[in-house]
Amino acid sequence: MSSLEDPRVRRLPGERRVRRVAVVGGTRIPFARSDGPYATASDQEMLTAALDGLAERFGLEEPGAVGEFVAGAVLKHSRDFNLARETVLGSTLDARTPAYDLQQACGTGLQAVIAAANKIALGQTESAVAGGADTASDAPLGVNDALRRILLEARRAKSAGARLKALAKVRPGHLVPDIPRNAEPRTGLSMGEHAAVTARAWGVARADQDALAATSHQRLAAAYDRGFFDDLVIPFRGLQRDQNLRPGSTPEKLAALKPVFGLSGPGPTMTAGNSTPLTDGAATVLLASEEWAAARGLEPLAYLTVYETAAVDFVGGDVAGGEDGLLMAPAYAVPRLLERAGYGIEDFDLVEIHEAFASQVLATLAAWEKRGLRPVDRARLNVAGSSLATGHPFAATGARIVATLAKLLAERGGPGRGLISVCAAGGQGVTAILERS
Repeated sequence: MSSLEDPRVRRLPGERRVRRVAVVGGTRIPFARSDGPYATASDQEMLTAALDGLAERFGLEEPGAVGEFVAGAVLKHSRDFNLARETVLGSTLDARTPAYDLQQACGTGLQAVIAAANKIALGQTESAVAGGADTASDAPLGVNDALRRILLEARRAKSAGARLKALAKVRPGHLVPDIPRNAEPRTGLSMGEHAAVTARAWGVARADQDALAATSHQRLAAAYDRGFFDDLVIPFRGLQRDQNLRPGSTPEKLAALKPVFGLSGPGPTMTAGNSTPLTDGAATVLLASEEWAAARGLEPLAYLTVYETAAVDFVGGDVAGGEDGLLMAPAYAVPRLLERAGYGIEDFDLVEIHEAFASQVLATLAAWEKRGLRPVDRARLNVAGSSLATGHPFAATGARIVATLAKLLAERGGPGRGLISVCAAGGQGVTAILERS
């Protein structure tokens, strides 16, 4: 993908200049462990709550305030058809606000931000909201495929006798539903099992994983305690904070947990404590042109400037060697991103890496160094905690990270630069840069 301000971009006669895209702010609900407080909340209900919170905070209820709403979910019911538009219609936003869905697995939230930003940059809209929601609790259940075929045969039957003949084929086993699996269709392995292969290939130590996970919890707790999330997180269904947060987490406590992934190989290291739990939640972020923000007296937190996506061949590539593991696409995307932007990793004040698993973060850091990048200063990495502590509602994580990083940069005062790296199922990665000048 191209930079929002790439001078090489050819513009047609009469076309407006490519504009800077401001990150104005974000709102999300606390993230909850699956089958907990949000067990009966739908994607639409959660996303509407986050969107209403954003609208109230920034006064977006008046007609035409938002040019477009872009959002998605990874685990979608048939009732989630047109999820973004239905969310608008159920929210306090103007019902005439256009909306559309997109999905790129765990990269959905960040890709929604990028899609919205592109239209602002090209002058096609002045403001947009991007986000995402996911519920692992209320996951869709499919009809047993054999039963589905029988029912379709009955529907196509031309007579009552033929219909009864088809229905007579139903057996008790056909009533067992198809339950969604956290597994890659091409390999049959769960994301955790894929990560375990990568962890072994890169020699990621258990102690390092537990230390990273404990730090994530401690930093998230400290951010809540100092009020950092007061204007970013709104209460929902009795939760005030992310339910997965364990302020007392330490490497010693996490070391007592038994491995849950990679058990078929030697020396498994991945546990429930250094892996992200299944999570429910939603997040939104407000983007705008500088003119739109200035007209409303809103100070941009940061600007989205450059972004890059990548994908790896996690089926036939160098998987055993660690290069093309399922979650390793950011190892390719970030070096390309930095080369195009003209930055080194040392030029970033803050680095946000989505913590699908502690092992995946550590493998990504090692891969960046192997590709010639300097080591990331751990004091700049995920300074307000990340997914190991907050949880990871798949489509919501990108929007959470953008809003968090933008506020962190604004807090510092003066110029600053932040890097975002999100790995995603299907062997994909979405990365971006936020800056303050």
